[in-house]
Amino acid sequence: MFSGLWQMQSQNRDGSHREKIKELKTAFFTQELNLDKQKAQKFWPIYNKYESGLHELRKREHRDLPNLECISEDEAEKMLDEYVTIEKQDYILKQELFKDLKEIMTAQEIIKLHKLEDQFHKKLIKEYRSRKDRENQEEE
Repeated sequence: MFSGLWQMQSQNRDGSHREKIKELKTAFFTQELNLDKQKAQKFWPIYNKYESGLHELRKREHRDLPNLECISEDEAEKMLDEYVTIEKQDYILKQELFKDLKEIMTAQEIIKLHKLEDQFHKKLIKEYRSRKDRENQEEE
């Protein structure tokens, strides 16, 4: 499942790889959470709303950083304030996700989802590193 992602990603880096990751994540969560059609119809709008909010926060957090040696202390303070604001909003997003999911899932299922998110990201990172290692070996 994950190796196909990296093959496609190398062919097309314009953002469609995000769609492929989303497809893989959807399949992975649906299977691992045993989501039937009815539950999936309720789950995915809630989860997609959360993911969209999280994506927006990450864009703010990872914007281009200036050369840190060239910024003033006031600018650094503003950056720190922004980071704290982003962390607070991240917490609120997760709180809302859990509250909304409690209407359709048990607390145990929500904890499982939280663990599945970590597993999915670890698999992506492992596949990415494996691909990079293969590419480096081919270049030698």
